[in-house]
Amino acid sequence: MADGISSFWGPVTSTTEWCENNYVYSSYIAEFYNTLSNVPCILLALIGLINALRQRFEKRFSVLHISNMILSIGSMIYHASLQHVQQQSDETPMVWEMLLYLYILYSPDWHYRSTMPTFLFLYGAAFAIVHSQVRFGIGFKVHYVLLCLLCIPRMYKYYIHTKDTSAKRLAKWYVATLFLGSLCWLFDRLFCKEITGWPINPQGHALWHVLMGFNSYFANTFLMFCRAQQRDWSPKVVHLMGVFPYVKIDKPKTQ
Repeated sequence: MADGISSFWGPVTSTTEWCENNYVYSSYIAEFYNTLSNVPCILLALIGLINALRQRFEKRFSVLHISNMILSIGSMIYHASLQHVQQQSDETPMVWEMLLYLYILYSPDWHYRSTMPTFLFLYGAAFAIVHSQVRFGIGFKVHYVLLCLLCIPRMYKYYIHTKDTSAKRLAKWYVATLFLGSLCWLFDRLFCKEITGWPINPQGHALWHVLMGFNSYFANTFLMFCRAQQRDWSPKVVHLMGVFPYVKIDKPKTQ
């Protein structure tokens, strides 16, 4: 929310502002909590990346974890500056990330292997070019939601075909964090005028970031389990210090 305080970045040019007072703690950070709440997302993606590299999962999962990190860094830049150009560093990676999920979900049964990555790459590149020239506003949100909806049938298919209880629990945590995060996002957008009169701002959009960080981690871990099953790598969900879930695999010696 604009408050008239001078800043390093200049006047707000982004198409969207969130329910947080600008430049309260620093002239370099417009939305303090919305910026810092991306740090857990980066750390969770880094943990997933280390696990994928250490166990030599397919490169698609390393790229997916890296894309989660890029998205979070872009989100930090956007919320720190509230500039239109930096807003694209948040929104464009959101679309790229969903295209990666579509590839990981649907590629195992895609008969023409080169067509899907080629199409998705061209689609992502075209979107980035168009998005740099056009301010979509509500159109971007509709487009993003449609991409998310395309993932649901395949995620559900993976869920019903997975017998492992721990893996199913990952999918349930994915749904739970998505639901709670969406509530926080909507609450922050729809009731901002009321929230500004409260003694304490619950920082709904910052909570959305944190919950989406866990959401992505649970989704990625579940998909790694399902892919390892397809490759006969004997996956199992284990827990670091008895709490934090990750996938452990046992590849055949020939692989």
